[in-house]
Amino acid sequence: MSSTCNHSYRGCVAGVPIFNHLEAEDLDEIMKTVHSSTYQKGEHLYHAGDTLGALYIVHKGKVRIYRMNEEGKEQLVRLLSAGDFTGELALFTNKKEEAYAEVVEDAQVCRITQDDLHSFLMQYPTIALKIMQEFATRLDTAETQTALFAQERVETRIAKYLLTCTENNTARLTMTKRDLASYLGTTPETISRRFSDMERSGIIQKQDSRTFLILDQVQLEEL
Repeated sequence: MSSTCNHSYRGCVAGVPIFNHLEAEDLDEIMKTVHSSTYQKGEHLYHAGDTLGALYIVHKGKVRIYRMNEEGKEQLVRLLSAGDFTGELALFTNKKEEAYAEVVEDAQVCRITQDDLHSFLMQYPTIALKIMQEFATRLDTAETQTALFAQERVETRIAKYLLTCTENNTARLTMTKRDLASYLGTTPETISRRFSDMERSGIIQKQDSRTFLILDQVQLEEL
């Protein structure tokens, strides 16, 4: 990891939903407090047990947020790409981090300290509203994931996930099979086998590694 206080990364702030509604001069003020770091694939922004005290914003690259379950297996929480952020809970509590943030594609990450963000929240109350909206979205996603795990059959979990990714009879996966397996609590091999089973049954048709045509949505919903 390498760090810099270079203020040229204005897009790092401008592209984030909690900041992009601000005026240009306000964004410039926020940018003055940003510290930018570059990370290589495989490095971590933080580990479980760390005290963060900062908001991490992905400017380029991808970062996976995951936890370790009681059996010592990874459980994917979410994937971050440009414009996404993490570490927000630590800004409002003193609780240590429970998840890991691993870089899966060389990344440039901007960091805003807890003190600076608190100052911005006082100066720009709309930021707080945007953060609350993001909390609501993530809570909804977490509840969806919990509902998926409540399904005992792997086929059912995969089918429900595909349905959430479907638009105009086409399902586009937003993650690799490894990450999807972690997200659904199974293995990449099982994911591949179940996709093959669905193809043979005429339920889906593979277009490429992450795109599937839904041929029989009724049958998919019944899995």
